[in-house]
Amino acid sequence: MIVHDRLYIGGELVAPSGSNTIDVINPFTEQVMGRVPEGTEADIDAAVDAARRCFDTTDWSSLPVAQRCAILAKASELIQARMDELTGLISTQMGSPSGWGMFGQVLAPSMILDFYAGLADTYATEEIRAGMFGPVMVRKEAMGVVGAIVPWNVPLFEAVMKVAPAIVAGCTVVLKPAPETPLDAYVLAEILEEAGLPKGVLSIVPAGREVGEYLVTHPLVDKVTFTGSTAAGMAIGAACGKLLRPVTLELGGKSAAIILDDADLATVVPQLVDAGTMNNGQACVAQTRILASRERYAEVLDAFTTAVSELVVGDPMDPGTQIGPLVAKRQRERVLGLIDQGISEGARVTTGGARPAGLDSGWFVEPTVFGDVDNKMTIAQEEIFGPVLSVIPFDGIENAVSIANDSPYGLCGSVWSADSQLATDIAKQVRTGTITVNHFGMAFGAPFGGYKNSGLGRELGPEGVDAFMEKKALSLDPSTAL
Repeated sequence: MIVHDRLYIGGELVAPSGSNTIDVINPFTEQVMGRVPEGTEADIDAAVDAARRCFDTTDWSSLPVAQRCAILAKASELIQARMDELTGLISTQMGSPSGWGMFGQVLAPSMILDFYAGLADTYATEEIRAGMFGPVMVRKEAMGVVGAIVPWNVPLFEAVMKVAPAIVAGCTVVLKPAPETPLDAYVLAEILEEAGLPKGVLSIVPAGREVGEYLVTHPLVDKVTFTGSTAAGMAIGAACGKLLRPVTLELGGKSAAIILDDADLATVVPQLVDAGTMNNGQACVAQTRILASRERYAEVLDAFTTAVSELVVGDPMDPGTQIGPLVAKRQRERVLGLIDQGISEGARVTTGGARPAGLDSGWFVEPTVFGDVDNKMTIAQEEIFGPVLSVIPFDGIENAVSIANDSPYGLCGSVWSADSQLATDIAKQVRTGTITVNHFGMAFGAPFGGYKNSGLGRELGPEGVDAFMEKKALSLDPSTAL
């Protein structure tokens, strides 16, 4: 039982303004494993005020980029030193298998920190260009106070994905973790403080949706960044639109993996099973639509059915577990409901489709494969956020691209072929923010984000820092030499 009775505001652990608390439930045992204060609007006021003072009255935003990057380099070292602790903490909060979580939940955030630390000597905040009347200095200046809202599925990863580039930019941040996974945010605060982050740069207020809405519309916030559901993102985008407030939205996905006939299934299937079911299927980038030609459809469906049926379901803290419980009972019921809908619409379950036998506790869903799926079916259009794959037939490359693009989302995808040039040409035609050829993964030095209902703006890469910068054109004295 991990209990925090303070909030991290302005670089200090302070008493919350309210008396309500958030219980953190272990999705495997279904028992309370932690408790934190539930932040209120007054706590958001205090956090935003601290961030505002730090930005407006200290030299934080005017420090050399390299000085801020050095903090991130140290933070990466400290995360790696606490890798086992953080892996166990996140797995216990939300059910991520620890074997996958070691990399996906903890090492990956440290890699993001390393990338941003590496911008120390390359990220330029000033550029001189030729103008009509003389030289023009184009400056990038920190936007100010950032309201950052992160989800429960990869909580440390998402927090670092927002906080790290904001630090490089020179912004200050109020972070609202999801109520399901607030505990690792306290560890992140400890790590950044030990790494030398000045007081006031980061505050953390765990809370529910209503308090999150208050943060989004707070008059002293300059920029909002949100990762979560498309429905919530639309509401946040609308609120920011009324305020003309810059916003970055990283939302849902329904990614298509196109398997060409010359692909080696022995190589492709294990990678795509991992890419589709990682984190118990609770990943926005999950490759959940498997597109196979009609000629090889039965073979591909059989291969995925066999591979998914062999996945080990169980205790997320067991290193051998590949599929753990979903984060909450409501999530399990939602996934099971979508499975039922798939069946009612004519899709065929080839493995899984129910709660696993022999597990007396835990919010589990069997890893599931659907065959005979039409791309118009609900299971092919809605983000399920569980370990469910749909295998969809296509007739020719043009049809495969059409099916891949026939989605309200456009976050991720992949193409698999022995002909890498052909696969690359196909990947260019898929309307999605990230796509890979003959592998799956995220490149932390490249922009990440989505088309259509998958969001607005980009994170990661130098573009991730740009998202926290205003651009100013400063026309110099015409006599100034270039």
